[in-house]
Amino acid sequence: MTNNLVLGAMLFGTVLDERRAFDILDRFVDAGGTWIDTANCYAFWEHPSGFGGQSELVLGRWLARRPGVRDRVTISTKVGCEPTEAGRFPETAEGLSAGTIRKAVEGSLRRLGTDHIDLYWAHMEDRRTPLEETVGAFGELVSAGVVGRLGASNHAVWRLERARRLARESGVAGYTAVQQHLTYLQPRPGTRPTVVHRFGAITDEVVDYVQSHPEMEIWAYTPLLSGRYARADRPLPEEYHHPGTTRRLAVLDEIAAETGSDRNRVVLAWLTGGEPKATPVVGVSTTAQLDDALAGVSLTLTAHQRNRLDSAA
Repeated sequence: MTNNLVLGAMLFGTVLDERRAFDILDRFVDAGGTWIDTANCYAFWEHPSGFGGQSELVLGRWLARRPGVRDRVTISTKVGCEPTEAGRFPETAEGLSAGTIRKAVEGSLRRLGTDHIDLYWAHMEDRRTPLEETVGAFGELVSAGVVGRLGASNHAVWRLERARRLARESGVAGYTAVQQHLTYLQPRPGTRPTVVHRFGAITDEVVDYVQSHPEMEIWAYTPLLSGRYARADRPLPEEYHHPGTTRRLAVLDEIAAETGSDRNRVVLAWLTGGEPKATPVVGVSTTAQLDDALAGVSLTLTAHQRNRLDSAA
């Protein structure tokens, strides 16, 4: 199902110019896609200013030029990682104070040209700010109707649980989604993926927590390792150089051959059909790549194929 795929808009307005971004967005919606994910800090590292906002601006212009499309899509964006000084990240990340959250959501709404955000993410932990303050500020946004739901990305599980408990005790909305890095290949024990923030990987602890709380969802970022499953010019990072990777890639290739697909599609099918199910956030640079991702979330694996993928280690 197309709705199982979230279109990641991280590089819209920087690496991807507006014309190509619009083409991808149009194709996504025409195919029945609904979720689009961005952040207020995207993509500060690609922009000469050293600050973000470009992705939200492109999405806002696309929404303005497509009458009625806002009613057909759901948008998530994030707060917490925008630098307050160019060239100094993460030490000057904006954080999650009440004042920052209020200011950031106003900026995101303005750039997106909308009056509400369907899912608002705490992008990265902020241990300088009391958690009670962060929870209260997010809860106010939901109560005011500015935000529909809340999620946490790149958070330790104990912080996630503590925030949800504080929300319950305060009678405000809490996190109902977690966005972390998840893919089929596993890094060597004792290491963490290069592509993620601290606490950004989906661990057994995260999976156990979500399975114990049916109201929670997993969103998986960088599920295709930025093209490394398919592109020879993008070798796997060093933490994936171990025998388990060789075995997992071999099974992945076997299943791809059996299903008449490719590695990327099988990885997405594995994610969306697993337990708990994960919703992949996929960034693409062409409509052809988008079509391939859509085919992946529409692919159904047999129980035997899934067992072979799961048991390869």
